[in-house]
Amino acid sequence: MSFEITGKLVVKYNTMQRSETFKTREFVIEKSDDINGRIITNYIKFQAVQDRTAIVDRFNEGETVKVYFNIRGTRWEKDGKVNYITNLDAWRMEAMMQDGSGGDRMPDYNAPQAPSFNGGGATGGDDLPF
Repeated sequence: MSFEITGKLVVKYNTMQRSETFKTREFVIEKSDDINGRIITNYIKFQAVQDRTAIVDRFNEGETVKVYFNIRGTRWEKDGKVNYITNLDAWRMEAMMQDGSGGDRMPDYNAPQAPSFNGGGATGGDDLPF
């Protein structure tokens, strides 16, 4: 199951080579919510693994981003004691505009357009047979 959250990127950590074949990178976003007139701020740490460690590279701390992630849980036993860990595994990030809307904007049809080159010769038409 996949989840998503939007917040401000506040920390980017370096990539860590955990073993010869496994690497991770952690980052933190700040998420503030207004709950009954009181602003509650949470700091959520994510990890990206393997080839996904580079998803953070194109973003700067302070930018608003949307993070897509999965929740992963692991159980292991050490010295007779059972331990559990939960990871938020990020697999995609998108830039968000400061107002929280997505990066996809409506085209500005009033903006100047580049000239069209259709190869139609002097008549301006094309030479397609249909």
